[in-house]
Amino acid sequence: MENDTSRVTEFVLLGFPIGHKEEILLSALLLTMYILTLTGNLVILGIVPTSRQLHTPMYYFLCNLSVLDIFFTSVIIPQFISNLLSGDKTISFTDCITQLYFYFFLGTVEFFLLTSMSYDRYAAICTPLHYHTLMNGWVCTQMVLGCWLGGFLSVIFPTILISRLPYCRSNVIDHFFCDSGPLLELSCSDTRMIELIDFMLSSIVILCSLVLTIISYAYIISTILRIPTSMGRRKAFNTCSSHLTIISISCGITIFIYVTPSQKGTLGLQKIPAVLTTIVCPFLNPFIFTLRNDTAKAALKQCFIWLKDVVVQGAVKCQCSGAAVSKAACGKL
Repeated sequence: MENDTSRVTEFVLLGFPIGHKEEILLSALLLTMYILTLTGNLVILGIVPTSRQLHTPMYYFLCNLSVLDIFFTSVIIPQFISNLLSGDKTISFTDCITQLYFYFFLGTVEFFLLTSMSYDRYAAICTPLHYHTLMNGWVCTQMVLGCWLGGFLSVIFPTILISRLPYCRSNVIDHFFCDSGPLLELSCSDTRMIELIDFMLSSIVILCSLVLTIISYAYIISTILRIPTSMGRRKAFNTCSSHLTIISISCGITIFIYVTPSQKGTLGLQKIPAVLTTIVCPFLNPFIFTLRNDTAKAALKQCFIWLKDVVVQGAVKCQCSGAAVSKAACGKL
């Protein structure tokens, strides 16, 4: 196929058909959610390494999920906010293809990671005596590396194909970021083969992840129902309810958007679900997965106490360097 992308050097992201005032309000809301998303995930990345009770496979996977959410939102939201505030909704061809690649790469890694987390919950609940053998540090590291490598390999080939398409019809993308469906719509060549590849890869990644998760939770639920006490059943279910909630939302939305033979006929229906996957889910993940967990909240409280002690001791040391504080008071440090 001849590389004819020179006809288009930049694209225009239409976003949402709203007025200027609404765009300012939307950008303020997006900026707030973006800051909260970064804060929540950075808090997780801060408390897990410093708290020994969180040195478990589950929190190792959650740390990787936090890294993914930080990168995932950073690929989409800053560009979207910039377009809303500046009024300049253009994005260069290179930036557009880069955004496309990282959006699908990070999204694919997240599906693989959520599937790995379902196996972790299966091992913890169904085989508790062998859990530390099945989920030792080396196994967890291999699983995470496999998630990242699988995401890279499954996305790179279709992205290269899309980047080499000739775009000669228009440069206006009816979306708020560079998605594959709108880009294929703008190409003046036959894109049926690429659409078929996209459909097959999306089906394999999403449906296989969903099937493996369903199998894990079938065993998990069967095991939970055999627990004799209601308190034990409730405690076991609480350890996996957050993961089940997130993967249900993510899989449901993504299947609706991408697991179709052709995305061209549903472009107008993709924006709102895309907002949920790119903005809302990464915003909710830290709170649903970690910050509502009693163990994580206790670790966070300990971190705040430690920070408070450090600040107080630092303030007293600063005072001790002056003449107003007695030597006896300083000696208590």
